[in-house]
Parts: sequence; C-alpha cells; structure tokens
Amino acid sequence: MNAGRLYLLPVPLGQSEMAAALPATVLACARRLRHFVAENAKTARAFLKALPSDWPLQEVVIQELNEHTPASALQQLLAPARAGCDLGLISEAGCPAIADPGSGLVALAHRQGVRVVPLVGPSSLLLALMASGLSGQSFAFHGYLPSGTEEREKRLRELEKESRQQQRTQIFIETPYRNRQMLASLVSACAPATRICVATDLTLASEQIISRPLAEWQRQTLPEINRRPTVFLMQA
Repeated sequence: MNAGRLYLLPVPLGQSEMAAALPATVLACARRLRHFVAENAKTARAFLKALPSDWPLQEVVIQELNEHTPASALQQLLAPARAGCDLGLISEAGCPAIADPGSGLVALAHRQGVRVVPLVGPSSLLLALMASGLSGQSFAFHGYLPSGTEEREKRLRELEKESRQQQRTQIFIETPYRNRQMLASLVSACAPATRICVATDLTLASEQIISRPLAEWQRQTLPEINRRPTVFLMQA
C-alpha cells in the first residue's frame, strides 16, 4: 500500500474568522482529513468543529504530540500515514513545526518515505519580521530566553552583540505571563541605538506592533502586553 501524505496545516493565531485567517485550500484539506496529530486534542477538535469537518468529530482520530511526548512515540503517531491514510499535523497556533514540537514527526516522515506537504498560513514569527522594519536578509529565531532576570539580561546583551557583528535581526518569544518582564529587561539591558520591535496579538483585532530605537522606548510608557501572545525582535 502506498503511504499517505503528512500535511502541515497552519491554524489561526487566535480567535479570528477562519475564512479570513486561512486560505481556502488549507480549509478544504483540513475538512477532509480523518487523522491528525496535534499539541492538544481539545483545541484541535474545536478547530475542526469550526471548519466544520466533513466527518463526524467522533470519527476523527487526534493523537497528541507536545513537549512531553517521547521520541519513541513518533512511530505510532505516523502510523496512519504509513498505512495509506493522509495525516494532518497542526499546532496550537500558526504553523506546525515552527516554535512547535512537530519537527520530530516531520523528520521521521522524511526518513520513512512519507511525503511532507507544507501548506500556507499565518506564522507569527514571519509576520512580526515583515512588520518590524528590521533586517529580513539575516535573522535568527532563539525561542525562549532564560526566565531569571540576571540570566535573561546577560543573554540579551549576547544577542545584541551578535546582532551588531552580523547585522542580524534576533527574534525570540516569552511565556505570555512574563512578557512585561521581558520588555523591562530589553529596556534595561540594551544600548540606546538598538532597535526593538514588539509585535502583539498578530492578525487579531487587538493587534499592536511597535518598532523603535531603545532610546525612544525609554522615553515612552511601555505598552501593556502581559498575557498577550507577543514576538520580540532586536537589531543592533
């Protein structure tokens, strides 16, 4: 039997109109699939219900893949595709396998001859970079920085130095409830000429994107971004 395909299906970045957030081809593909791998089965079912799926939800199989999933479980997650069924990989928000635990499943699919099909959709990292005015020719994503203030500010200074030497935009994220601390550390640790962009609630009605040199951040009231999905960008 020929293997199925592994479809990498983007999902909206928040509570937004499905048709406005995703291309029709993505919606059509997601509707027809019966097998999914997702970070959280409950939110994945809510996504499929909103489409809505072509299948009764009780007939849709959703397996979970998150940061706690052992590598030994990936074989079982990919089993539907090896058995000839198309399989969808979805994230909690945005594009799967980008700042997301799905990359291991994608790597296994390549090793086992399962065709991987990436589909177009919203990526908070690329949207933030597009809107920042910072360099899109050279950039790096660093995920989460240290949570402790001293370690975080040390890492920010390291990234700032690298950015200055390489003319590179540095991109990172934070657990939403620590966004306020991250912004405070940026204002404290970086040089006045370093440009900082804070991109919050991308694609949502409450979207806010602020990009300015650090010296201007220091003169302004800092925006309230706590507990709101945010991408941070820096270029020295």
